[in-house]
Amino acid sequence: MNRISKAKRNHLLLTGVVIASVIAGLWFTLIKAQQDKVAAIGRERDAAEKKLAMVLRAIGDADKLEAAVGEASARLGKVETGMASGDLYSWAINTLRRFKQPYSKIEIPQFSQIDGPKPTSMLASFPYQQASLAIGGTAQFHDFGRFLADFENAFPYVRVQNLQLEPLPAASAGEQDKEKLSFRMDIIALVKPGA
Repeated sequence: MNRISKAKRNHLLLTGVVIASVIAGLWFTLIKAQQDKVAAIGRERDAAEKKLAMVLRAIGDADKLEAAVGEASARLGKVETGMASGDLYSWAINTLRRFKQPYSKIEIPQFSQIDGPKPTSMLASFPYQQASLAIGGTAQFHDFGRFLADFENAFPYVRVQNLQLEPLPAASAGEQDKEKLSFRMDIIALVKPGA
């Protein structure tokens, strides 16, 4: 029985190779393709579940978001009440003079005409317009630094640009005015919408 003829053995080997090839062909053409499709569907399902979880989380956070939008709108409304409106020149002069009162050592005698309102140059597609005013004066170095820092912190809708500082000429500066500076700067203020 152990002895199979050479022709039968070759025939059996050939049959085994053909059967293995058919099985491998079926595996790669049918079964593997189906497994790849099942894996792709599984990845799509996982992505859809993540998206659904995000949507459900957003729905759950809708009340929080609505409250945050309300708070932000209230803060914006509060800030807008101090923005430039009406007669822009008188608003700028009155605002500067009121703010300057505690800074008695700062003198601001020079005011240019107000330029604006015009589209803002600070940010593109910004919903506010801007107005600019050039001012000039004299002050002690430290007093002016404190004034400038406090001014920009007190008015979040105002920016200082083109600041120029120069020492006072020796002929006009007395002994006590050695540290006095001459300053010139542009004040850019956002204008309240509809003002």
